[in-house]
Amino acid sequence: MNSGDPTPHGQLTAAQDRASPPDLRLAGLAVAAWLTALAGLHLGVRSLLLVAGVVAILTVCTALHLLGRFGRPRAVARRHGWIAVARRHGWIAVAVGLGVVCAGAVTAAQLAIRDAPPIRALAEQRALVTAEVVVRDDPRPIRSAGRPGMLLVPSELVRLTGPDGRRIHASVRLLVLATDPAWQGLLPGQRLTADGRLGVARGGDLTAAVLSTNGPPQRHGVSSWAQRAAGTLRAGLQRACAPLPDEPGGLLPGLVVGDTSRLPPAVEEDFRATGMTHLNAVSGSNVAIVVGAVLLLARWARAGPWLAVGLCAVALVGFVILVRPSPSVVRAATMGAIGLAALAAGRPRAALPALAAAVTVLVLVDPELAGDPGFALSVLATGGLLLLAPRWRDRLRRRGVPPGLAEALAVPAAAQLACGPVVAGISGTVSLVAVPANLLAVPAIAPATVLGVSAAMVSPLWPSGAEILAWLASWPAWWLVVIARQGARLPGGTLPWPGGLPGALLLTVLTVALLIAVRRPLVRRLVAVVGVASVLGALPVRLVFAGWPPAGWVVVVCAVGQGDAVVLPVAPGRAVVVDAGPEPSAVDGCLRRLGVREVPLLVISHFHADHVGGVAGVFRGRRVGAVLVPSSTDPESGRDLVRAAAAGRAALRTTVAGARHPIGGVDLLVLGPPYPLAGTRSDPNNNSLVVRATVGGVRILLPGDAETEEQHALLTRATPGQLRADVLKVAHHGSAYQDPGFLDAVRPAVAFVPVGTGNTYGHPNPGILARLSRGGARVLRTDTDGDLAAIRADGGLAVVRRGVPPGRQS
Repeated sequence: MNSGDPTPHGQLTAAQDRASPPDLRLAGLAVAAWLTALAGLHLGVRSLLLVAGVVAILTVCTALHLLGRFGRPRAVARRHGWIAVARRHGWIAVAVGLGVVCAGAVTAAQLAIRDAPPIRALAEQRALVTAEVVVRDDPRPIRSAGRPGMLLVPSELVRLTGPDGRRIHASVRLLVLATDPAWQGLLPGQRLTADGRLGVARGGDLTAAVLSTNGPPQRHGVSSWAQRAAGTLRAGLQRACAPLPDEPGGLLPGLVVGDTSRLPPAVEEDFRATGMTHLNAVSGSNVAIVVGAVLLLARWARAGPWLAVGLCAVALVGFVILVRPSPSVVRAATMGAIGLAALAAGRPRAALPALAAAVTVLVLVDPELAGDPGFALSVLATGGLLLLAPRWRDRLRRRGVPPGLAEALAVPAAAQLACGPVVAGISGTVSLVAVPANLLAVPAIAPATVLGVSAAMVSPLWPSGAEILAWLASWPAWWLVVIARQGARLPGGTLPWPGGLPGALLLTVLTVALLIAVRRPLVRRLVAVVGVASVLGALPVRLVFAGWPPAGWVVVVCAVGQGDAVVLPVAPGRAVVVDAGPEPSAVDGCLRRLGVREVPLLVISHFHADHVGGVAGVFRGRRVGAVLVPSSTDPESGRDLVRAAAAGRAALRTTVAGARHPIGGVDLLVLGPPYPLAGTRSDPNNNSLVVRATVGGVRILLPGDAETEEQHALLTRATPGQLRADVLKVAHHGSAYQDPGFLDAVRPAVAFVPVGTGNTYGHPNPGILARLSRGGARVLRTDTDGDLAAIRADGGLAVVRRGVPPGRQS
């Protein structure tokens, strides 16, 4: 030790710690374990064990080589710098190999358990079984399932009884698809029994099978005290938010505990468009806010580092109990606590190795996390805050930016840049408003979260006080709603980007290249100039020619999943809508993209959920003049429609075959049903309204879900040429139940098929698509092409797919 240096040898001061380069020694281990587990979920047991075995041999050989060749005295290593460098890189390679071997072995073992032959055989047979399970996470609705009220319940299987009475004891993951309302109130940790049909899981995770059930669960006992306490506090927060307006009152529980059951779909859509959707779920940022508030109080009280860490740990455990200790919450708590614990201990440089160690442990404990987008976002956001935010903050402060503003600018920018590749891969877009929107949101997040947590904690003892705290928290929540709404409405707020893994990798490469390049002052200035010029140059172009809706459009078939929603233009901002899809946010998003602010007429072909489930989205922020429905209504399915029409003060009218409904430049002629049909394969489908619309001289036939029987009835009753149309919306999502004579009579030039991705109904039928193509129709489908438009061009018809460059249209 140098006598003039009071710092012990090998110990850094806080300033030196911040100035030192990041410690990346454990990063190789973490990344190798993560990528190996991710690949193993798709490769299978044999391939994974083969890779792990080969890497194990290479790792052992490398370690022995390093010990034999570079195991020299320290003095020799200091004289020969290349020895130290080679040894350091060699041990990094050993760490990478160790990560591959450990993650490969653990993932292979989990996959072997998942693919146990007895359960696999029952799943492939789609056998009727009785399953005893333990609920792993909160039941959540599946809005795009086409069946209202369907819930997804992640569970752990305990015992399975097959159709022959044989019992199988296994601890594997089971996904329950339930429709009975009794599943809604379940808590994680609840043990229960359910009857249903077993099915094969989609793969790519550790789920062994899928159980589809229509009945209620039979509960056994109660959940743990922690889950019951969390349920009490969460219910108290919901009661405290009940008197608030819908938007801030529905958002606040999502900000605090991830409970989005009351969140309006419009707010959810706005948050997704502006890159703020992470605020609707519990993440590391929630943990950081709560534990950070405790840390500030501890430092204000002059508590020592270890006392501060202890108080933060207590707050962390309490917060995890509040939001329910599910796997996703534990993951978020781990990630959010890393930086704060290192900061409280006075060693910010130790946060990155702690992050790498946490990633390694979490992946080895639960390999399924490797394929979880939420896990990737948590890790990347934490890594961005540790690696990028401090440097950017310090540079801004050196340039005269006030400390608070520098922190506010650096944190959301670093988190957004780090998470950008994953978000782009998931959504297929790059948001241009995400960074400014999150920057504007920063001042409101902490007050809303802290006040919301306080409201939940006091709700069992002081309900009135909880309502006061919730009212105070609603003001910053209202500010977040305003930011999301305005950001979502900005023209050119998002740009199309390749989706999936290729898009994520492409943006990752570009981001890393940009971070390396901007270290040079000249490149930094060039990037700034080009970036500003691109924004200023591209924004007016997108304002003048946004590309959607295309000029001259006569019909748009919206991509709303497994359902129908068709839009016919009346005037700028006004359109007739035929059917509303399965859920509100999808049809609302389509109408927003088209700039529709008023719907003079909403036509509902029939009352199945995939046509009427999204009706609230049509009314959202729009005036609806009237709703046209078939004369024979289903009171159960039509109840939501009646309520929406009454709330929106829209007239509810019925119609019959032969009636005309002209709306501006749109002429609607009702062709069917020609008479009530009964005893068919599906009476609701075969009593669909069949409407022929004429827009700008283009005939568009919209047959709802009419099947063979109604199509045949139309064919026998129609006058010559009455069914002829230029554009056909193919009935019932392109199902096989089509009358060949009916298709021949329509003889469309363009056929649009509204259908959901990965549906289990076999839609669309390949034979029907082939028949339409042979008849000369250009066939497009929403599951692969997105929103579809037919336009008048050069005296004929053309089709446009949203997001496809004009040069690729046909």
